[in-house]
Amino acid sequence: MKRASGFTLVELLLAVTLLSILLALTYGGMQAATRATDRGQKILEESGRLRMAHQFVRKQLNQAIPMGFTQPDETQTAADEVGKGSAMEVFWGAEQSIRFVGPMPGYLGFGGPQVQELSILSGPNGLELVITHALVQGFEDAMLDERAPIVLIDHIESANFKFLARDEDGEIAGWVDEWPEPEELPVAVALDIQFEEDVYADWPLLVAAIKVDGSSVSELLVGEDTYQSAIRDLIEQRRSRN
Repeated sequence: MKRASGFTLVELLLAVTLLSILLALTYGGMQAATRATDRGQKILEESGRLRMAHQFVRKQLNQAIPMGFTQPDETQTAADEVGKGSAMEVFWGAEQSIRFVGPMPGYLGFGGPQVQELSILSGPNGLELVITHALVQGFEDAMLDERAPIVLIDHIESANFKFLARDEDGEIAGWVDEWPEPEELPVAVALDIQFEEDVYADWPLLVAAIKVDGSSVSELLVGEDTYQSAIRDLIEQRRSRN
């Protein structure tokens, strides 16, 4: 009597085991590819947001104008005004916030020059870089609170502004953490940002020259020991922190 041909139980078990291993490897490869794709997409999105925020802040600072946004104190005497000159505040700057006057993009503001305030504030996604703005005519501090701040970037671990100042002779004096001359514009403003660990993109160090007078800015860019030297110092400070 002829026996029926077929697979033994051991052969079936081996086949099922090999198939399971192949399926597991295929599934693992697909998961890895999906994670890589998702991460790449997230990096592209984060890089795009950073680039837009970086360009926006640079452009707004480049367009800052020496227009006062605060009136002289009513209690100030005429003699004080003569001694100090104009008491109009045209730029206010600290490590976590700056305020200045300049034009806003058409999709955010209208009606002429606007008082703009860039600040580092706590938000639902860590620290946030936000901007608020209001018309310069009849400006009061409370006007900046009439609208919700516009979030430019979030998931920030730490951030700070720095300001490039001149000495009494008009020469570049170096970077300061707080702007000491509210009646004058700084030579340049720097913004350094460090992100939380789950942010894959890096913030390029931003240094924006205040282009009040194109000729004066071009003169700063010529000397290796002035503006360019100040930029190198700032870059070295950032490297030493990292």
